[in-house]
Amino acid sequence: MVASEQDQAGQESGPFMSALDESANTGVAEVPETHRLDEASLARWMERHVEGFRGPLSVSKFKGGQSNPTYRLEAASGAYVLRRKPPGSVLAGAHAVDREARVQNALAGAGFPIARIFGFCDDAGVIGGPFYVMELVEGRIFWDATFPTVSRDERPAYFAAMNGTIAALHRIDPASVGLADYGKPGNYFARQTSRWSRQYLDDPEAGRDANMDRLVAELPGRFPDDDESAIVHGDFRCDNMIFHPTEPRILAVLDWELSTLGHPLADFAYHALMYRMPSHIVAGLAGADLFALNIPSESDYVAAYCNATGRNGIADWRFYVAFNFFRLAAILHGIAGRAKRGSASSAHARERAKSFPQLAELGVRALEDAS
Repeated sequence: MVASEQDQAGQESGPFMSALDESANTGVAEVPETHRLDEASLARWMERHVEGFRGPLSVSKFKGGQSNPTYRLEAASGAYVLRRKPPGSVLAGAHAVDREARVQNALAGAGFPIARIFGFCDDAGVIGGPFYVMELVEGRIFWDATFPTVSRDERPAYFAAMNGTIAALHRIDPASVGLADYGKPGNYFARQTSRWSRQYLDDPEAGRDANMDRLVAELPGRFPDDDESAIVHGDFRCDNMIFHPTEPRILAVLDWELSTLGHPLADFAYHALMYRMPSHIVAGLAGADLFALNIPSESDYVAAYCNATGRNGIADWRFYVAFNFFRLAAILHGIAGRAKRGSASSAHARERAKSFPQLAELGVRALEDAS
């Protein structure tokens, strides 16, 4: 099991940690006692490893619900971002900040929009665990998939930017950037479906659902014949990227904790779930008037990705959409089980777990080609 799969299996991380309440997720706050850093030790490390760094150093914590605590560092030489493995006991292989730093360094060399990594540290003696420091990219994050603050005329360009960026990611040859061993290539859907089915079936305390039972039974018979492998982000959403302050251009894609080698169409279909996703779960467009908003239709969005990646359409698009709803439903089912046992750590995640039946239903509707 690759680290990203472990992370989702055991933590309230990934797709459900960014609440739609923008005020709760933007800006910084004082660092809580449980996440405090040894600032003097960190400053000494930065003096040795971060080019041009000059203190003094002050630290605050970003409010967002990242499973890997993320900090804003202010110094005389400028502002930086630090991401660290959370303190305390965590699931083996999860919160692998070394993987985050590695993939971002590799993609930067390929010209992909990424925040520059200044340095990675695996010496627990510095701040208590592994971490990396990267540049602070100034720009805009959109928490609402309708891009409400963008003019109607400009909106298509923002969707084109997202589409073109994920297509560019999937066109990068992993071996050419030193990521040939970044995950397990091949059998992606079989491995993932088996894992999430097993987690669902092995946790009866969280309840059973007829639609989820149907997905568990039917998905294995619909696996695609191809066995593509590419670098996948795992959580490619509008609120995981920084746009230019005034232009429809992506400056940096964030939150690489779920990245691995996987099937590119699984990654793209997850991104395209926004068209069918209710906005109360995560940033979604379900129920939005796409024509009035001047947002491309799902079919046009898929066609644009196919054009950018040299595909002649996507056979059985229904499977890829259903698979992603199934995966998200399984994550929520696991969180629901942990909530019943009193071990779910995030209030946001526990609330989102109530959407498990709705996601399972959306997965079945996708199999039936109903939106």
